[in-house]
Amino acid sequence: MCGIAGIAGLTGLEAPEALVKRMTDREAHRGPDAEGIWNGGDVILGHRRLSIIDLSPASNQPLHSADGRFVIIFNGELYNYKELKAQLAHHAFRTGGDTEVVMAAYAEWGIACLERFHGMFGFALWDKQERDLHIVRDRLGIKPVYLFEKNGNLLFASEIRALFATGLVPKELDTDGLADYLRYGTVHAPATLVKNVRMLMP
Repeated sequence: MCGIAGIAGLTGLEAPEALVKRMTDREAHRGPDAEGIWNGGDVILGHRRLSIIDLSPASNQPLHSADGRFVIIFNGELYNYKELKAQLAHHAFRTGGDTEVVMAAYAEWGIACLERFHGMFGFALWDKQERDLHIVRDRLGIKPVYLFEKNGNLLFASEIRALFATGLVPKELDTDGLADYLRYGTVHAPATLVKNVRMLMP
């Protein structure tokens, strides 16, 4: 289990990098082995790492592709990464982990790469060349990603408490979400118990 967090847009925010640091600090229990933050001007990505597949510091995140075009923060596991890595052998891999395989697959097949992924994951991938951000969740929705939008800024994280840590997200109860919870014992996505915070759909 790792923790991802970030802000895209960065409109009218003071010290946005410090905000992302607050988010990753709140997710420290998800990733005690390493932490990192990257500022790309339009987006800031933060990560807390729990080392499982590749234990080396080379796999610390945010992770950059060998050509420098892509940056990724990843939570979860890609079960078929070795199979995909063999298909992508012409790419220059520097780690033994699955996260770098996700970037290479995106470079090779674009967003259609998701059709080839077997696993549980939530990740954000930034394309420096296209200035394009993809925030992705596995098709079963095993790994969570929460979103909050305000004033041209998009905040996202693995946990709602990380969004609260910024001070930008009001702690307002979503009464429809509460009714859902009392009726069914769960809140049906994309709704949450917090007003204006939604869960990314699988």
